[in-house]
Order: sequence, then C-alpha cells, then structure tokens
Amino acid sequence: MSNEPFDLKRVKQLVELMKANDLTDVEIKQGDLQVTLRRASQATVLSNVPVAMPMTLPVPPAPASPSVAKPMPADTPEEPANTIVIKSPMVGTFYTASSPTSPPFAKVGDTVTPEKTVCLIEAMKVYNEIQAECSGKIVAVLVNNGEMVEFGKPLFRVATG
Repeated sequence: MSNEPFDLKRVKQLVELMKANDLTDVEIKQGDLQVTLRRASQATVLSNVPVAMPMTLPVPPAPASPSVAKPMPADTPEEPANTIVIKSPMVGTFYTASSPTSPPFAKVGDTVTPEKTVCLIEAMKVYNEIQAECSGKIVAVLVNNGEMVEFGKPLFRVATG
C-alpha cells in the first residue's frame, strides 16, 4: 500500500471491511485531512476534506434524456439467460456521459466490446472510465446518472447470445 492516506485501494479496503463487519460509519484523520465513510441503505458517501473546512460534495441531478433507458431495479431475483452484468469496480458517482451535453457512452441497444467505455465513475474527484470487459448488446441500464454506487453494484445488463 502507498503512504498516501487516501489512495483508492485503501478506501476500497475500508469499504469492504465496513461491509464485512456491518459498520455504518468510519472516520479516519491524518494531519489536516479526514476521510469519513458512511453506509446508507444503498449508498456510501465519501468525503475527503480538511478538518478545519468541512464541506459536502454536490451530486448533480440526472438529466432527462430520451436516449437513455430507464434503469431497472437492481434487486431482480433472477438474471435472464445469456446475460452478463457489468458491476461497479469501485465506490463513487455513476455518470452515463463525459458531460451533461455529451451523448451517453452506452445505452440500451448498443453493442459493446471489452474495450468499450460504458460509463464514468467519479471517486475522490477522479473520473474513472469503466470498460464493458465483455462483448454483447446492452439490454438494461441499472442505475441513474448521478447516482452513488458501491463496489460490486450492478450497472448494466449485457446480452451475450
């Protein structure tokens, strides 16, 4: 692990420890930096702020776009045959496009390849391109633009057959 107090791997490990031990809050301070992790019913809130200057990060509202499909509930009891679920590799904020005026990276009906970027996840002010890592056709977008996602949360359903 690096000596940086808040590298992404360390934050992921903390989130996994919180889940494993059913913790709802963890707060870590080092020098003038502080990380507070809180688990809610469906979201984990990350804040990396100086102790003397607390602040909250705004979550932009999801823009209404006719080209983006309505998300399906993530708690579907059975996965349809011949589908793969693309899951979030990290905790952060899910974005369908690089900006509010840009077209979505992937929408229902699009064909994807393993290298195709399907969304962005912003974690600690870093935008991470998430690739499909599979081939097929997007059949469902499972989260809303601007929604907080946890590690392992289903993002897309892809038909492979």
